[in-house]
Amino acid sequence: MSIKIENLVHIYMPKSPFEKVALNNVNLEINEGEFIALIGHTGSGKSTLIQHMNGLLKPTSGKIIVDGEDITKQGVKLTDIRKKVGLVFQYPEYQLFEETIEKDIEFGPRNLGLPDEEITRRVKRAMKMVGLDYEVYRNKSPFDLSGGQKRRVAIAGVIAMEPKVLILDEPTAGLDPKGRDDILNQIKILHDEYKMTIILVSHSMEDVGKLAEIIVVMNKGEIALEGTPNKVFKEIETLENIGLAVPQVTYLMRALKSKGFSVSDEIYTIAQGKQELLKILKEVKN
Repeated sequence: MSIKIENLVHIYMPKSPFEKVALNNVNLEINEGEFIALIGHTGSGKSTLIQHMNGLLKPTSGKIIVDGEDITKQGVKLTDIRKKVGLVFQYPEYQLFEETIEKDIEFGPRNLGLPDEEITRRVKRAMKMVGLDYEVYRNKSPFDLSGGQKRRVAIAGVIAMEPKVLILDEPTAGLDPKGRDDILNQIKILHDEYKMTIILVSHSMEDVGKLAEIIVVMNKGEIALEGTPNKVFKEIETLENIGLAVPQVTYLMRALKSKGFSVSDEIYTIAQGKQELLKILKEVKN
């Protein structure tokens, strides 16, 4: 299961005074089991790109090949593609509408015409995957939950469709620190334990440095950088020139190194930074 994007171009309102090239000759391959982060400032093309991955948007030109099938061709059944590639938009809790959590999560599977036993199995599995106990939460109203819990219910509704790829557009937007950490931990579990391919759109360099295996940097509708966090975050000047940055802990390590401390400047997470600082303290004591 892979997503292959070839020479993708998307133009909004073509041949009008408001014409805007949102994507310009984008080429990208996402392989099964990968954790990809898409970063870029507002208007860089991130959201437009992910909406092509399950056929919500049609390209002006180019190809999107999902699981070996070119979904830009006429006659492709996009409902089948959307079962394979699940997309969670920003603030997905605004889409909750049923009176109980169970009914909300089962809405998608029920529309597939699945038997009741299969629907219940999917709901239980989806709730377990996002860290919600089925018996405790099934009959609760989603509107009685915290912001982070509501978002987990919304994500479970997509997971209940059993996609092979899960795309999340700014999944921590608007959450308090605890809700944010809970969501990120659950996303990590989905990837590590359930082997889901994850595509995460985020503005947080700290989050992508901690979670992603591959980072794709978008700028003006094009891919500006692509590679491991180690490779991408070395390009500080390039990132800053396009309005981005590296994690704050990376700047701290670079500042310490410039002052003569023996630390690595390839640090992108708080946990890594903590180990480096403990190393410095140990050297100072000795």
